[in-house]
Amino acid sequence: MSRIELIATAPMGLEAVVAREIKQLGYDEITVENGRVTFVGDELAIARANLWLRTADRVLVKIGEFRAVTFEELFTQTQSLPWAAWLPEDARFPVEGRSVKSQLSSVPACQSIVKKAIVERMKQSYPMETFPETGSLYSIEVAIRNDVATLSIDTSGVGLHKRGYRTLSVPAPIKETLAAGLILLSRWTPNRPFADPCCGSGTLPIEAALIGRNIAPGLKRSFSAEEWPTIPSDVWRQARAEAHESAQWNLSLDIRASDIDKSVIPIARFHAKEAGVEDAIRFQTMPAEEFQSDTPYGCMVTNPPYGERIGEQQSVEDLYSDLGYAASLHDTWSFFVLTSHPKFERFFEQKADKKRKLYNGRIECQFFQYFGPFPPQQKVEN
Repeated sequence: MSRIELIATAPMGLEAVVAREIKQLGYDEITVENGRVTFVGDELAIARANLWLRTADRVLVKIGEFRAVTFEELFTQTQSLPWAAWLPEDARFPVEGRSVKSQLSSVPACQSIVKKAIVERMKQSYPMETFPETGSLYSIEVAIRNDVATLSIDTSGVGLHKRGYRTLSVPAPIKETLAAGLILLSRWTPNRPFADPCCGSGTLPIEAALIGRNIAPGLKRSFSAEEWPTIPSDVWRQARAEAHESAQWNLSLDIRASDIDKSVIPIARFHAKEAGVEDAIRFQTMPAEEFQSDTPYGCMVTNPPYGERIGEQQSVEDLYSDLGYAASLHDTWSFFVLTSHPKFERFFEQKADKKRKLYNGRIECQFFQYFGPFPPQQKVEN
């Protein structure tokens, strides 16, 4: 299986960021669509993508794609796919489904038909009438959109946002994948200061530290495909060894994390310790209006309360004013704020240079981007 078609599912609005990450991994046969990025690789690509993709939700093996407007077409075409190339005889293969703008709109019916078709195909490869499903997990998805069915197997297991370091809870946390996406969109680099004055459980500064030190976000967790006999264990060992070797574990970073709520700072610090980057982040209890830095060309990325899930409307709007005041005192800094508040710019007192629609969970937000100057290039002495 030297040529495998893979799908990295992506949060809406971050598809281009996921594609850029995949390209940086060395895979350039890429197709970007709404909610997913398809690319071609081998078994090692499965391991690398799971370990390294910071903004993707999952990595899927694409088994087949075809048009289907009747249940008979769905059954026949599913049965024709090479399932035994991936599924051993004891595989656990539950089928999940979704359907958007398609004639086959009954998701439970589609799931049942796909399951039966796979079983019939497996009977052709294994001398069995029933399958015990006691082995490794191969979660299968049938996704039908505009009457085109895509059949895939999930290699990740739990979503890739589950890095393994965030074990304590606070109200309205941002997903790790979205946090990483905001940082990558900011084009922050580790030679610049980074700040989050509304750090909550610490996700944004922790993701910044992982990016700054080039630490693969999946190093502290496992993946479903690690248990698959179709992918040699040496592949995973190689991918993990590569990730360890490329990490800059002791790189000095200037990352500041603060919050007015003193109860969340110990939680954020604990999560940073779990992620192995506690030494890279300075934590402080402090209101946003008191943020100050003498170091130029920094980058503030923050996900403040919106007034929808936490925080009263007036206090949220006061906070936005405080962020605008902090920005006015740092003319070489760049500022990036994610919020669903429709009048954010009014309280920040500055029109954004650029806005990007993103979703925090199911909440439609705007990512307000204020670009400061880039640091001057240092002269290289001969």
